[in-house]
Amino acid sequence: MTTPSRLLGREDEIRCLDAVVGSAREGRGGALVLRGEAGIGKSALLDHVRRAAGFEVLEASGSEFETEFPFAALHQLCVPLLGRLHGLPEERRAALEVAFGLATGAPDVLRIGLAALDLFAAAAAGRPLLCLVDDAHWADEASQKVFAFLGRRLSSDPVAMVFAVRSTEAGVLDALPGLVVEGLSDAAARALVADESVDGKVRERLLAEARGNPLALLELPRAGGFALPDVASAPGAVEASFRGRVGALPADARMLLIVAGADPTGEPRLLWAAARELGLDVTTAGAAAEASGLISLSTRVRFCHPLARSAAYLAASAAERQAVHLALAAVTDADAEPDRRVWHLAQAGTGPDDGVAAELERSASRARARGGVAAAAAFLERAAALSLDPRLRAERTLAAGQAKFEAGAVDVAAGLLSTVDVDALDPSQLARADVLRGQVALVRDTENSGPGFLLRAARRESGAAARKRVLDAFETSLMVGRASGVMDAVVNEARTLPPAPDVLNALVVLTTDGHRAAVPLLRQVFDGLTWTEHPALATMLAGELWDAGVHTRVTEWLTRTGREAGSPFVLRLGLAQTAVMAVHSGDFGAAMAAIAEEEAVADALGVDPFPYPRLQLAAMRGRRAELLEQITRGTRAAARRTGLLVANAHWASSQLHNATGDYPAALEAARLAVEPGDLYLTGVALPELVEAAVRCGEEKAAVVALEDLTERTFAAGTSWGLGVTACARALVSGEEDDYREAVGQLTAAGAKPYLARAHLLYGEWLRRAGRRVDAREQLRTAHELMSGIGMEAFAARAAQELQATGEVARSRSVSATDDLTAQEQHIARLVATGATSKEVAARLFLSPRTVDAHLRNIYRKMGINSRRRLRELFS
Repeated sequence: MTTPSRLLGREDEIRCLDAVVGSAREGRGGALVLRGEAGIGKSALLDHVRRAAGFEVLEASGSEFETEFPFAALHQLCVPLLGRLHGLPEERRAALEVAFGLATGAPDVLRIGLAALDLFAAAAAGRPLLCLVDDAHWADEASQKVFAFLGRRLSSDPVAMVFAVRSTEAGVLDALPGLVVEGLSDAAARALVADESVDGKVRERLLAEARGNPLALLELPRAGGFALPDVASAPGAVEASFRGRVGALPADARMLLIVAGADPTGEPRLLWAAARELGLDVTTAGAAAEASGLISLSTRVRFCHPLARSAAYLAASAAERQAVHLALAAVTDADAEPDRRVWHLAQAGTGPDDGVAAELERSASRARARGGVAAAAAFLERAAALSLDPRLRAERTLAAGQAKFEAGAVDVAAGLLSTVDVDALDPSQLARADVLRGQVALVRDTENSGPGFLLRAARRESGAAARKRVLDAFETSLMVGRASGVMDAVVNEARTLPPAPDVLNALVVLTTDGHRAAVPLLRQVFDGLTWTEHPALATMLAGELWDAGVHTRVTEWLTRTGREAGSPFVLRLGLAQTAVMAVHSGDFGAAMAAIAEEEAVADALGVDPFPYPRLQLAAMRGRRAELLEQITRGTRAAARRTGLLVANAHWASSQLHNATGDYPAALEAARLAVEPGDLYLTGVALPELVEAAVRCGEEKAAVVALEDLTERTFAAGTSWGLGVTACARALVSGEEDDYREAVGQLTAAGAKPYLARAHLLYGEWLRRAGRRVDAREQLRTAHELMSGIGMEAFAARAAQELQATGEVARSRSVSATDDLTAQEQHIARLVATGATSKEVAARLFLSPRTVDAHLRNIYRKMGINSRRRLRELFS
């Protein structure tokens, strides 16, 4: 079969695309992002894929004029499947109807992604599905997030997704597998222009300056003459060529192309209506426009290339563009498409217009209600520019900055903030501006100046509002992992405010008067529900109490609320804290399951998962390589030498070093973990500091750390805290009664890892005291507990100690679940409870076919062949 001229030299790219399509045909779906400069041949490669036999093809194309409309590209892709919506479960159907503007409601990207996944899976049940998105970098952000979500979850479905994006554009789709489309080789480029009637010298210059860009090689000779446009890049030269061809058209045809370039919908009805509004001869103009080869006018209005579209629009004068947008606004239905209409009005304006600005503000509200934060920001930014009233202009600029920040455009948000007229803001607005400055600083500032702005916002308020602002400052710092050192500033600010019986008051008392005075106040906080306003802070305070019951109540509320309210951050926080408590209680399987689900939610959102549960699990299991890998993933935070991730890494490292007997390293890491004085982390790191200091002969350091730990845990009064303290005290005092107390308290607490370590330390003390028989009993118990839990490094240490008494530790039998990944552990546990593949899929944001594929791997690794056996093994 002869390769079409536009695909000359693309054999490698074609093989790659054919492999993606072939895998999807066999039920192994996936996604591929084609990256390259404009005109490099991405669209031609999509044309090749489009011809794949046996597929139902869905297509969409991004438009630089439509990036403000949420879910527009997803809607365009799904139009052929809308008739299948009725076959989806009610919740899924409703999610897509909201996204597509067919119903009212608050959109949820995760639920919309799941609904689209179900829709695609259902459509692919009959025959494989092929989804092609050209110019995906211009797709709206909400659609891009769903595309990325789908692209990562189709590995077991007969669905292939291929996206084409400009190589200079970064975005959500970066996370998907990519293929860079380079310029043609010299031989392929010469073959492509062999038939062009171009002077020889010009051909050589053309080949040199086009740098293998196929569109440049084919388009530039059509510009006429024997010289190339004086444009630095090949895409720029091509666009200049297109602009020259547009300029050579009759006036009405040229104006028709401008209208087509200004309208992102591609609807012929709108094009012809606007043309008539402008008084164009549509028959003659349409014929001339099509004859130019720049545009196709049929059921859809299509330019021959996106550069032709931008060339047509940019070739127009300002007056021509204003007239075109006015015409499009006039023929756009104000009831059905109010946002498009007002956008055209805004583009048509020549100066400030409070009426249009007010309409843009209403459009921003509608966009935000549909989940289009980026769209809301664009509408608000334009509204601010058109506002005559300085107060309205300042408010709209501030709102635009907040929306830009929420959309992830942090630098743009900072730029808008710098233009706000602060003299036009009232105290409440000034506080909002400071909050935004603080949020921006926390994300991008390495000097940790963010909390200062947040606390300044509190000073602009009074009463309960001021107290809430102070707590918000701490909560925000915790959420972005930048809370180290913030608590002192928060407490100092709180002291200037009238007292109140709330979380802030408890924090002040904790800092000023210590744990004995503060613990009753903290327990009062958790008796009510005020802590739910600051969930990240609540998890830290629950840990400060050494109370597994309170911590479990907090995590259960977080997980339940996150699921019911559709709040991804709250759900992820609840899952991460569930994993942490499972690590402390010694249920590593449950910890792995919670970690897997949190990672699934994070992956669905396209964000990094919380690292600290994996850090703590790796340390407790004694897996050095895994711990180092997790620490390396947090390199950026570590490089700033700030943030809770660093303190978590030091605590986890100190625990691992104690397990392996590297006490000097454990002491150094424990000191670094305790030094910042962070809530929760300081308390749980103190036992590691005591053990390492005692083993290193630094008695004074051990005594000081023990005193701090004792003050904390005696005030809390829980078996867990008292048991851990008794164990640390035994190391310092060498009293057997302290070891016995530790074992008794930790047995009552059910904190198996800490109980196992108490037996180990007790056994080591007994052996050194020459009581080998008694030592064997304690060390044997420690080894059995540690082996059963999966504390590999500590178990090895216990085995060595036991061997020193003359007894060889029994080898641990291999568990059927040892080889399962965290995700497989979670799937196995859910299925063992009776969950169906669909229910598991919804929980982990996967397709049912992917869950079934995981189940097959689980069965193979565990040597079983049914759900019934799985239930038996996990019962």
